[in-house]
Formats: sequence, C-alpha cells, structure tokens
Amino acid sequence: MKRFWKNANGRLKTGMVMTAFFLVLGFAVYYIPHINPFTYNSYPGKLPPSGQHWLGTTSLGQDVFWLLMESIHNSLLIGLIVALIGTVVGVFVGLLAGFSGGAVDRMLTVVTDTFVVIPSLPILILMTSLMKGSSAAILMALVLAMFAWAWPSRQIRSMALTMKERDFIQTAWFSGEGTVQVIMTEILPFALTWSLSNFMNATLSAIASESSLAVLGLSPANLISLGNMIQWARERNAIFAGQWFWIGSPIVATVLLFIGLFLLITGYNDYLSRKRGR
Repeated sequence: MKRFWKNANGRLKTGMVMTAFFLVLGFAVYYIPHINPFTYNSYPGKLPPSGQHWLGTTSLGQDVFWLLMESIHNSLLIGLIVALIGTVVGVFVGLLAGFSGGAVDRMLTVVTDTFVVIPSLPILILMTSLMKGSSAAILMALVLAMFAWAWPSRQIRSMALTMKERDFIQTAWFSGEGTVQVIMTEILPFALTWSLSNFMNATLSAIASESSLAVLGLSPANLISLGNMIQWARERNAIFAGQWFWIGSPIVATVLLFIGLFLLITGYNDYLSRKRGR
C-alpha cells in the first residue's frame, strides 16, 4: 500500500482522499444515532446553522445535516450496488460470449445489443412509476442495474476475442480445462484491472442517473438521495426563502463527489498506463 501511494499521481491521490471522505460520511457518520431526518416537524423550521443544527433546518422542520448524511449514504449505496452488479454480470457475460463462440456467443450478443440500444430513460420512468412513489435504495439500484451491464459486456467480449487466440489459452484448452475454468483461472485475472476502472465509472454513472431522475421529479418520493434533496428544496422555494444551506449543501456534495470519482478514475487509468510503460 505504501508503494502504491508513493507511485500514485496527484489526481489519483486527490480522488482517493475525496472519495474516502464521502465514504466516511455515508457509511460511518451516517450510523451515529440521530432522529430520522425524513420526519417532518422534528425541529422548528428555517433555523439557521448552529451548534445543534450544523446546517440549519428545512422549512419542514428537518435537520439539513442529517438529511445530507442520509442522502450521501443512499446515493453511494445505489452507485456501489449498480456498479457491482453491472461489472460482475457484464464481465461474466462478455467473457462467456467471447470464449464460447457459436450459438452461445450469438445469443448473448443479441441480448447484450438489445439492452444497449433500448432507451433506458423511458424504461426507468415506467419502473419508477410502478413503484408508486415508494422505494428503497436497493430496489432503485436494481432498476438502474438493468442497463448497467450491457456496455461492460460488449467491451469485455472484445477483450476476450483478442485473448482467446493467445498461446497460454490454447495450452489451457489442450490440457482439458472447460470454458468456465479457463475464464475464471486464465482470463479473469487480466480483466480485473479493467473491471476496477469500470466499477468506479459505473458508480459515477449510477449516481448521476439517479440524481437526474430525482431532479426531474421521477425518483421515488420517499427515497432520501442527493437528487431528491435538491428537488425537495426546489419545490419548497429554498432559494427564494434564502435557505442556502438546504439547497446548497446537496449541490456542493454532488459536485465534490463527482469530481472525486472523476479524479479517481482518470488518475487510476494514468497510473496503470505509466505502470505498463506507455
């Protein structure tokens, strides 16, 4: 770890620090006992920032700080679940299609291409409508994950097609290893580096997708997320009421989270390129 940190570039280090900061907020500070921030009139409304309420309260009597912690937690949870499902399913399907060939490859390619060309926004709107305004973060993540695996699958399939002709793969075939065994023992280690980069990118994309749906008013109304927190502030005219911490804190948090993930992704890719001597 020390060697990795020493060789890491500035963008990677900055991205790691910023991302770690949000992970601490979302998965450590979040679990400090507190009143449910979604409950209305828990405190007097429109209180300014103070020692008791670090970011003040909303016009509905909610603590803005704990509302922000809940939002960061749920947005990160959605992003991580979507990225995990999308990466794992995409890598497995792509490798299986690339190495199997024949009818299996054609069938999986058709399914993958179908999910690639299907416009995701109308389907997401339909799915969120069927939730009738009520949904948990995990269910929302599963809905977004429906479209998160297709592009990784296509990319990893291309990688598999180039690698299947290499000598060590042919040796594995002749030694009697099956398709799944070759994929898991011979190819997957080469795909892990790419998978990590895709995982970080998928996390960013999932958070952006959920935030976009929320700002459009299409995210479940009871899901506390960064996008929904911005939408609620807009609905209650937080700007005209001068409640800058209510609407400003989720916007700043979203921007900083996106910058941190972007620096982490680009810094990690540069680190890999320099490690390979490119």
